[in-house]
Amino acid sequence: MSDGRIAADDPRAPDVRALLERHLAFAHDHSPRDSVHALDVDGLLDPAITFFSYRADGALLAVGALRMLDAEHAELKSMHTAEAARGLGIARSMVDSLVGEAKARGARRVSIETGATEAFAPARNLYTSAGFVPCAPFGDYVDDGFSTCMTLAL
Repeated sequence: MSDGRIAADDPRAPDVRALLERHLAFAHDHSPRDSVHALDVDGLLDPAITFFSYRADGALLAVGALRMLDAEHAELKSMHTAEAARGLGIARSMVDSLVGEAKARGARRVSIETGATEAFAPARNLYTSAGFVPCAPFGDYVDDGFSTCMTLAL
């Protein structure tokens, strides 16, 4: 497989829909319904969100999105790597790319909400390794015991 490429993509594409369905299923399997903040395809079509994919040789390996909360604060959304592609550094490439995109858009801070249970430990470890630190809930998130909010100053 050749090197992958991260680029803006359409969340309505069939392979993207399938990966997003797995992302939502994982979230629902490990969090109560009211604590699932993963976006479906319609949510990803919001004009404030830019959706990206990581593809190698045409195969979809990961997705992620960037939502501008305001002129200086961005949020990472819908981060998910296909199970077969985990452990290859693809998720880190996506985080780094989205952080770079946020910075290019003038953001001074990037935040993310992820799960607080053991199932989400790999995600929390990824964000910690990228420099994110725990923070208070931001935006519409609340401290419900099932969410972990993290932020990175740029």
